[in-house]
Amino acid sequence: MTEPQTDSAPAPGQLAPMPEDWRRALAVVAHPDDLEYGCSGAIASWTDAGREVAYLLATRGEAGIDTLAPAEAGPLREREQRASAAVVGVDTVEFLDHADGVIEYGTALRRDIAAAIRRHRPELVVTLNHQDTWGGGAAWNTPDHVAVGRATMDAVADAGNRWIFPDLAEQGLEPWNGVRWVAVAGTDRPTHAVDARPGLERSVRSLLEHRAYLEALTDEDPEAYCRSVLAGFAEQLAPRFGGVPAVAFEVFAR
Repeated sequence: MTEPQTDSAPAPGQLAPMPEDWRRALAVVAHPDDLEYGCSGAIASWTDAGREVAYLLATRGEAGIDTLAPAEAGPLREREQRASAAVVGVDTVEFLDHADGVIEYGTALRRDIAAAIRRHRPELVVTLNHQDTWGGGAAWNTPDHVAVGRATMDAVADAGNRWIFPDLAEQGLEPWNGVRWVAVAGTDRPTHAVDARPGLERSVRSLLEHRAYLEALTDEDPEAYCRSVLAGFAEQLAPRFGGVPAVAFEVFAR
């Protein structure tokens, strides 16, 4: 993996447009709702343009609702995630069934993600902030996000190496070296962005599909909460993207 791709940025501190010369993307995150806090607005724009996007979730989010036992919460959150993805034009949603809250970084996780990369053969891989903190150090990140994000970065290379996880090729999953970029959402160090305006309304509706989770998370009106959060995130980035509300990524070129 090389340094973040910043050569097309218009000026220091400004965000460059995301690469557009790709057809398939795979988004890999830990939990249901991880992609809906901003990233889905970009995904809506991509699917509108005829690009294929698939979701891969390490867990079913079964430990995410305090008032629901995991056996009940997992299937509920899976259903909400599938409905949420459909709002932004994503039909393929897969779950790896790692345990929510205690995902372990390691070869098992890397293998699962590498297998998905070989199966879907994306040119763009999207994942979530894998640093220790959010918001410039204001909040501690969760171990699940860190493990999945870092494993995804490593699995991109694993997917292209025939001699790492050779059993995958034996199962018909031939190496895939076609990933050209990894885009990390929710980062404190964004380099690129997508205009948030075309996909904003669908991103709000997409997050609203996580109704049970939102009701446990906040006492606010769900629609007002979703709109405030997503529009707020996008507006914060406007000064760095020509005054346009944006969804930002830290892009690593390969």
